[in-house]
Amino acid sequence: MPHSFGSRARTRHMFSRNFKEHGSPNLTTFLKTYRVGDIVDIKANASQQKGMPHKFYHGKTGIVYNVTPRAVGVICYKVVNGRYLEKRVNIRIEHIKHSKCRQEFLDRVKSNAAKKREAKEKGEHVVLKRQPAQPREARHVSIKNNLPQTLTARPCKSTYFPNQTYIPSCTGANTLCDTIDETTI
Repeated sequence: MPHSFGSRARTRHMFSRNFKEHGSPNLTTFLKTYRVGDIVDIKANASQQKGMPHKFYHGKTGIVYNVTPRAVGVICYKVVNGRYLEKRVNIRIEHIKHSKCRQEFLDRVKSNAAKKREAKEKGEHVVLKRQPAQPREARHVSIKNNLPQTLTARPCKSTYFPNQTYIPSCTGANTLCDTIDETTI
């Protein structure tokens, strides 16, 4: 670990661009709309040094509290001596993107509302709680024309006695046999 403590120290891989993604950002980066209250992920884009967050905030998630023409203000939480401090960081929009952390929850809210609406029309009660994976149901296996089979290892050629073959027996002890020919192995 180097003995340097600059604002971009030890960020060789953190701020490196991905393969074939060097150069200026795409135009779609600037067409996204950010509103106060949106949840955003901070991912610094090293091709734009202006409005770049400190390396500590790279990979953090925060809430937008201020919107300006080219940047947004984001509230992040930082652990300092066992307590959470609310940090307000101003970041250009090249370094943030909308977070998908609530997408699964919002999809579930919509599906639950649809299930409630259908159940109300039918006059039924619907359970909306998520259930863990249940064990498989009990079943009977018929042994009629389906007798149990014993599986054993295939007989192998002995390296110590080239003319003999080991045959695994039911007791687990291997026995030597001279009668097995090459076609059975």
